[in-house]
Amino acid sequence: MPVLLTWPVSALLVWFGTWLIYVTLGSAGFVSPWPAVCAFAAGVMFSVLGSTRARQLALACGFPLSLVFTESTSVSFWAWLALLIMALLIYPIRSWRDAPLFPTPLNALRDVPSFAPLEHEARVLDAGCGLGDGLLALRHAYPRASYFGIEASWPLRALASIRCPWARIWQGDFWKESWRGYSLVYLFQRPEIMHRAVEKAQSELLPGAWLISLEFEAVHLKPTAVVQVSLERSVWMYQQPFEFRDEVVQKPSQKTRHRKIP
Repeated sequence: MPVLLTWPVSALLVWFGTWLIYVTLGSAGFVSPWPAVCAFAAGVMFSVLGSTRARQLALACGFPLSLVFTESTSVSFWAWLALLIMALLIYPIRSWRDAPLFPTPLNALRDVPSFAPLEHEARVLDAGCGLGDGLLALRHAYPRASYFGIEASWPLRALASIRCPWARIWQGDFWKESWRGYSLVYLFQRPEIMHRAVEKAQSELLPGAWLISLEFEAVHLKPTAVVQVSLERSVWMYQQPFEFRDEVVQKPSQKTRHRKIP
């Protein structure tokens, strides 16, 4: 799917377009309520770009809700444009197929070494490290490893380097960077991109290396182990060579080891 049609890029484009219609018609002399009506109609028309009912509702209602908020708080259209520019600086469009900024809890990975032990100074990669919370959790779990992080956003990369001076962090696309040579690759991404991560890990990780995912399962693989962090969140562990499921979606096998973090 083209990047411009993926969420949330499509939402920003629709919301920006509806505001552009509203401002342009108002400047051209159209009297109220026609600029707002036309902008709202455009939002409803393009709401079909949403892949779920919730996203379609967000696309359709984004303009009228922001208009009400603008008129009630005296926030101008240009303030919304400034927020959009800030969002693009923090999150480049090419990175929006991946996860938004969801930090990894510090203790989320503390029991992972019991199932995925690593040698001293093993190379550990946080793919899409954000502000560095995943790296902090990895260091908490593996205090003797060597840490690396890749982040597409230069502001987030800069802040992560300040928070994690003991890690080597650089700005880049972790899909384009090689994972070869790492003993563990950690992900906290979207569930819909896990199949792509499996393909990359299978082709680049060496035998014995680990692919670790917080919360989202790689449904095509049988997990080597699962750590239950909370009632709603687990850590999924897969070791090369991967074992694929016969069915795309099924529950973890009875041989999968579980351990709950108190």
